[in-house]
Amino acid sequence: MIFKKIEVEENLKELIKVAFNSDLDVSGAWGYSRELSTCIELRNEDNRFEIEFTLSTMRAYLEMNMTLEGNERYGAINLREVSRENIKEYDKVTYEISAMKELDYNIFINEYKENFEKSDFDISQHFEKRKEATLKREVIHWFKVTPS
Repeated sequence: MIFKKIEVEENLKELIKVAFNSDLDVSGAWGYSRELSTCIELRNEDNRFEIEFTLSTMRAYLEMNMTLEGNERYGAINLREVSRENIKEYDKVTYEISAMKELDYNIFINEYKENFEKSDFDISQHFEKRKEATLKREVIHWFKVTPS
């Protein structure tokens, strides 16, 4: 599945505040390329990797959930860093994203809750079906990091 890239029309910091109720010292775009990098103003106490991971998670939720119609939305969205390149003041980070359609995820969760203590519940088959229903994709997120 191809997800629509999220455009920043005005102010990334304000968009993050409205969508996620989070105050981050950021500007720029959503990091789809070096030219559209997410700019992070890093303070001494900030954790660079944590902020980058948080921003990439936000982008994934926007792409895969918040901008889609109800039955098309994904949930159980998880990111795992696969690789990282430092190119001058830029970080080019590749993440593997796993997610499942929200409707499927809710069915699996309910099935598990209702059956996990029953002796005839095949938990291996349950988790195999969950694995088959999981979408995996790789994305690159560009960050430009500058000290404040």
